[in-house]
Amino acid sequence: MATNVDFQKRVIRFTDPPIATALFSSPRWAWIWLIARLYLGYTWLSSGIGKLSNPGWTQTGEALQGFWQRAVAIPEAPARPMIAFDWYRSFLQTMLDSGSYTWFAKLVVAGELLIGAALILGIFTGLAAFFGGFMNWNFMMAGTASTNPVLFTLAILLILAWKTAGWFGLDRWVLPLLGTPWQPGKLFTRVDEEEK
Repeated sequence: MATNVDFQKRVIRFTDPPIATALFSSPRWAWIWLIARLYLGYTWLSSGIGKLSNPGWTQTGEALQGFWQRAVAIPEAPARPMIAFDWYRSFLQTMLDSGSYTWFAKLVVAGELLIGAALILGIFTGLAAFFGGFMNWNFMMAGTASTNPVLFTLAILLILAWKTAGWFGLDRWVLPLLGTPWQPGKLFTRVDEEEK
């Protein structure tokens, strides 16, 4: 009968390739992520600022309503619909039918502004990149390619490089102070030690 010790001896542990360790974990390469982060942040921030002066985004939601209506439309054959997945079309149709575009448009604008600002400042870079990538994914699911595939790819890379992507930014000080959900930072470690 195999024991736990025997099993642990047989487990093969794989490590990251040296190039991945260097790119995603070493502050030495943080300048690469600074360039990607600033480009992505500027793109999101300028998109959000552009929507701020449009009442179709900030008041009525008509801009988002029009986008969703074009996305869910099913043209006559042989033309193909913008959305390839019926479940996503159903989701957008439900959002349209419930009038959710009125509040969701404001959420899109706020999200673009917050993601852009966070990426430019380098604060909570991994989270900002995740939410930016999620927005890109939704735009692509709705049939809009544009720059979304490139922005989505950059977001994935920034998520992978979360430990160093904000090195030339506020994450350099905020992350050690606050920590992560799986590893508390100095601020919470002191509190825990004082309670003992």
